[in-house]
Amino acid sequence: MAGSSRKYVFQALIQVALFGPLLSRTGGQKLGFMGITKINLDDLGVMKDLLESRKVVPVIDKRFPLIETAKAFRYLGEGHAHAKVIITLE
Repeated sequence: MAGSSRKYVFQALIQVALFGPLLSRTGGQKLGFMGITKINLDDLGVMKDLLESRKVVPVIDKRFPLIETAKAFRYLGEGHAHAKVIITLE
């Protein structure tokens, strides 16, 4: 990833970290990052089993590459998402 692209992604992530909670309070969507809570290994084991057995299937609305993080959050903020929006690492 070129230097200017990395700077753009970093700036977008900082904006999301700063403004995501504010947008969550004012809008109907919850914006945030996974992994903020304390990890419980027993719970992760249960989730692993549920996912592997297909008893729990995540519903994904759309995937965006990391470079399009700002676009992903605009998509969320505009209320288009009807399931999880995923940011992928290339």
